[in-house]
Amino acid sequence: MTHVEELPRYRVLTGPDDAAFCRRVSEMLDLGYELHGSPSLTFDGERVIVGQALLRRDSPATRP
Repeated sequence: MTHVEELPRYRVLTGPDDAAFCRRVSEMLDLGYELHGSPSLTFDGERVIVGQALLRRDSPATRP
């Protein structure tokens, strides 16, 4: 796994609205990211696709 310091401060995760997507978001939360805004949802004709923006607040650039 990448060191937390090497991760970008901003991420957008996208994918099918399923347990795997929820696990990906949960992993980012465990790494110090926070949800940024509400998730976006769309339907591609077969399944619901979700997107969630995240910010890593513990990065040096965002510390007080």
